[in-house]
Amino acid sequence: QVPLVESGGGLVQPGGSLRLSCSASRSIIPINAMGWYRQAPGKQRELVVSITSLGVRNYADSVKGRFTISRDPAENRVYLQMNSLTPEDTAVYFCYAEGYVAGWHDYWGQGTQVTVSS
Repeated sequence: QVPLVESGGGLVQPGGSLRLSCSASRSIIPINAMGWYRQAPGKQRELVVSITSLGVRNYADSVKGRFTISRDPAENRVYLQMNSLTPEDTAVYFCYAEGYVAGWHDYWGQGTQVTVSS
């Protein structure tokens, strides 16, 4: 009954890597787009990356070349590979999905904390 579930967050040292995953319930399929937002303390929530059902990817400039989004063939799971992490990447990362349940709606995960610190 939980639409989206994230995992993979944690504490990592600068320069390290993490891989986040997000599973979408099949109850909200079809899904038009999925992706990740993040929100640091005292800052506005920002888009990290999105991927559409056609596979079009849109990365924030701040993560280009370091983060990579991927999806499984069923398009009900997405991954975010995060490399070369810096303290500026510290935030709560939220998975989102645009799914159809009696109309199109945005669904959000509970968030997973990513902390980059020595």
